[in-house]
Amino acid sequence: MQELHALAQAIGLQRIWWDVDGREHVISDASLRAIAAALGYPAETAAQTTASLARVEFEDAEPPAMLVTEVGSETHLPKALANAEITLPDGSAKRLDTASWTLPPIDTPGYYPVSVNGHAFTLAVAPRSCPTLASLGKERIWGPAVQIPALRGKRAHPFGNFAELAEAVDLFAGKGADALAINPVHALFAGYGRDFSPYSPSSRLYLNGAMGDPALVGLPPLPDDPQGDGPLIDWEEALPRRLEQLRATFAGLDEPTRARIARDNAAQGEGLIRQAIYDAIDVRLRAEGAAGWQQWPPELRDPDGEAVAAFARDNAAEVEFHLFTQWLARESLALVQHRARTAGMAVGLLADLAVGVHTGGADAWSMGDVLLQGLTIGAPPDPLGPLGQNWMLTGFSPRGLARSGYAPWIATIRAALSTAGALRIDHAFGLARLWVVPEGQPSSAGAYLHYPFADLVRLVTLEAHLAGALIVAEDLGTMPHGFGPAITGHGMLGMRVLWFERAADDGFIGAADYDPQAVAMTGTHDTATVAGWWSGRDLQWAQQLSRLPDGTTMEQAEARRAWDRGLLWASLTHDSAVRPRPEDTAPVVQAALRHIGSTPCDLAIVPLEDLLAEPEQPNLPGTIAEHPNWRRRLDAPLSQLLDDPATADRVSTLDEARKAGATP
Repeated sequence: MQELHALAQAIGLQRIWWDVDGREHVISDASLRAIAAALGYPAETAAQTTASLARVEFEDAEPPAMLVTEVGSETHLPKALANAEITLPDGSAKRLDTASWTLPPIDTPGYYPVSVNGHAFTLAVAPRSCPTLASLGKERIWGPAVQIPALRGKRAHPFGNFAELAEAVDLFAGKGADALAINPVHALFAGYGRDFSPYSPSSRLYLNGAMGDPALVGLPPLPDDPQGDGPLIDWEEALPRRLEQLRATFAGLDEPTRARIARDNAAQGEGLIRQAIYDAIDVRLRAEGAAGWQQWPPELRDPDGEAVAAFARDNAAEVEFHLFTQWLARESLALVQHRARTAGMAVGLLADLAVGVHTGGADAWSMGDVLLQGLTIGAPPDPLGPLGQNWMLTGFSPRGLARSGYAPWIATIRAALSTAGALRIDHAFGLARLWVVPEGQPSSAGAYLHYPFADLVRLVTLEAHLAGALIVAEDLGTMPHGFGPAITGHGMLGMRVLWFERAADDGFIGAADYDPQAVAMTGTHDTATVAGWWSGRDLQWAQQLSRLPDGTTMEQAEARRAWDRGLLWASLTHDSAVRPRPEDTAPVVQAALRHIGSTPCDLAIVPLEDLLAEPEQPNLPGTIAEHPNWRRRLDAPLSQLLDDPATADRVSTLDEARKAGATP
């Protein structure tokens, strides 16, 4: 087994890992073989393992497509580039010792073409730090986090889109917010109402076409659509209907507008055309029962094949329609960000980058072995989830990224920052390692796969510098070794969520003890709202769905919550007021907003649900149909809700707490 373990180490598989309680876990040889094979390194027999080790050695000796460094630093050349020999007078050749050969420091961040020994590659030079609030001339700013589909505007629609987001930007800018965090707006499956989670996209390079709004870009508005305009979004009805409404808009475009769209789209390159072709094929074949490109006819599974080119030619109008929806979404979102900055927001939109993509989606179809094939990503078993998690997503292949010169990763970050002033990287630990699971296997059959962390972090830093944007790295959970110092050292903001900021005695830490280089939050889309936690609504859901911890009764859970309420209230108020009853949530929400607003954190983000004192959360992790994930809508248009005196008072509390600690 020694060769198998050596192979695992060579390809970045972590054979031994430790959970949050410090317990050691050893990955089985069977799992190592299955994952290695999926990565392209068969190891079922000793001969295969030996051959795979030889292949890894050969690949590691290949000249790189990109070297990543930082400003002011010499860059050591890898052995594949630093090879030279001298011809002596007698005609013999002698290899020179080039182990210390370096490229000189460069002081300006950017991408530089380089040629060494006849090999051309790119040198990426990152700054030492991402932009910071101080570099933007701001401090202690705040903003809400909104689920765009939940928003309502003046007109009846079954879900909110970028028009309602534009209104939200205007409203919150007027109340002192400098940022507005949004759910991921990556491309989903066009017109398909089942895979609607924003964290399970078809592509992270392109946008959800259903979010575009014609009126924002000067086209006739979408028709009023009161059908399904209820408290929960019926995605299965709403998305196909929205696709048909957009088809009607497209059919009514005049020639000058079509020419403008074509010019704008031309700047996006061939990737956009490939996305439109994918959507055109997917819409056609889903109607025939094919769920994802793996179920397409074999000749259509190759994006570079003649069959795909023939489909695009034969269905040119359909491809043009999907190019239009991408243009509409891109232009709409860009206008929202422009409005945010024009209204005085220092940051504007804080976009969200999902950790991976759907295995049957456009990125998985078009990127080939740059993405993991035959593997999905998730989380290992732990005390809170004994079975682990399999998110049924795929992500980048570490070696595929290196072969491509990191081009897909750079494009992904650049796409997200093209219409935003900041970016949150979901499950940012994935920059260092991801839990990968052989397709069709339980999460327990997985292992950690390591990524070129230093390179990926530097490239994010470079792209943030070029875009002038902030970076938020979601760092909740068991942190890989060295992750925290690397992230903070590059000027990225961590996340500090009220529920997880506990002291050694299990109490909640004081506001002054929060990390300044972080985002302070009352909660996330995956946690209970303040009102929901205080009232025990999350416990009710846990009991209803049989999700209480093993061996814990509802009475025991409620008793523990009663104790925790005392700890929270003491931290929020310093024992200066009588603790409210569980059903009296309003003063607790107010105190939590003041608490988060008073932290020294650069940025405070509060879910809109907490500003509205709502008891229900947008998403309950680990559920699909059992809880209405990503389906809840606001009770009324946002403008009406923010005019409510209680809500207005909560927003003012947060704004005043932020300003109170700022430098005059």
